[in-house]
Amino acid sequence: MEKLIITAAICGAEVTKEQNPAVPYTVEEIGQEAYRAYLAGASIVHLHVREDDGTPTQSKERFALCMKEIKRLCPDLIIQPSTGGAVGMSNEERLQPVALKPEMATLDCGTCNFGGDDIFVNTENAIKVFGETMIKLGIKPEVEVFDKGMIDMAIRLNKQGYIKSPMHFNFVLGVNGGISAEPRDLVFLAESIPPGSTFTVSGIGRSAFHMASLAISMGGHVRVGFEDNVYLSKGVLAQSNGELVEKVVRIAKELGREVATPQDARAILGLECNP
Repeated sequence: MEKLIITAAICGAEVTKEQNPAVPYTVEEIGQEAYRAYLAGASIVHLHVREDDGTPTQSKERFALCMKEIKRLCPDLIIQPSTGGAVGMSNEERLQPVALKPEMATLDCGTCNFGGDDIFVNTENAIKVFGETMIKLGIKPEVEVFDKGMIDMAIRLNKQGYIKSPMHFNFVLGVNGGISAEPRDLVFLAESIPPGSTFTVSGIGRSAFHMASLAISMGGHVRVGFEDNVYLSKGVLAQSNGELVEKVVRIAKELGREVATPQDARAILGLECNP
């Protein structure tokens, strides 16, 4: 079984310091949380950025500051900006960080209810624009999947040339409005992707470590972090993203899976370069 890639989703766009005081907002805080995750064993940081007051932003300038700080602290870490942004942002807003030419970026492949009146909109034409832009800039997309139909969309657009092979997927399980986080659901998604593809698993909330354990056993990769879950265990807030990564590393060790370095991750994912 290949080495385990651990992605740390260190802050997201919605979780706040009211939910966990360790959630990072400032450039310095984001850099420190990325560094803690890296030291613990993460090879990728999935990056949203905030203004100092916690307001989510897709500002290219803010991303540049945060990415520079992360690279200063951990030069070989893979930085994966989100193009999902936050609900209600325009496509133009969301695409801003790809202008910085990161090695990876997320590519959401479908529309999803996010609870109440919130709808995370990703039309087919928008997905095509995002995919074409990433191909043009040499960026590896991580295909974000909240339900099975999003895999089908990615496969169709791959055949049409909007997403390059081999594809890398991130299965997000347990989000309100998406697929639930049961073992059958993960098996269903994993068996639905094309041969040669790779996948990461993001369990939301209480499902985080159950899904991580199953992903490790199935040969997939794992994402953890404050974006998805702020608890280390039931009722116990994590003190940092590093603590969440450390727990995944312990599970992997028990299951006999070696953890990938950033350079290992680049080889597994077929990244084109190491800036």
